[in-house]
Amino acid sequence: MIDVDDKALIDRVVRDNNQRAFSMLVLRYQSPLRQCLRRWCDDEATADDLAQETFIKAYNALPSFRGDAKFSTWLYRIGFNVAMSERRKRGVILLTDEQEHALEVQMSSKENVALCEDLNSAIEQLSLAQQTLVDLCLHRGLSHQEAADITGMALGTVKSHVNRGKSKLMELLSPWQEEANHA
Repeated sequence: MIDVDDKALIDRVVRDNNQRAFSMLVLRYQSPLRQCLRRWCDDEATADDLAQETFIKAYNALPSFRGDAKFSTWLYRIGFNVAMSERRKRGVILLTDEQEHALEVQMSSKENVALCEDLNSAIEQLSLAQQTLVDLCLHRGLSHQEAADITGMALGTVKSHVNRGKSKLMELLSPWQEEANHA
């Protein structure tokens, strides 16, 4: 199969109502979107529902996609808005046990499990904005500008939240660093 770029697929969907082209976009982005949504909501089933809602909203809004940002950034913005709306409705907490579980799978020693618990606890002490932006920029590897596009925050605000979040995490996890230096 020839790898078709996002713009060509979007053009086919908008111009020809090509369902197959949209399916290709879904296949391309469903896994990373679901991973983000799992981080932003309380459980896997909810994340899957929110991913479906995000793709429906994206499909309906695709004719208004201007291409100012990458399609993935635009899609994540819709997903972010869907997740925040759900969070407001249900009081869903961001960055919960999903992160701890994922880290526990990767790290099996008791010491590393304790670190995971402390990391999760430290992340929960960040503000919601810091949690979200630390996840987007540090965990997902998005640029500050992409995170600003997704969240609708000003670029300077994003940078401030990321820097404050990193500083607070370093402060909260400094006992681990000191212990590692003495080992």
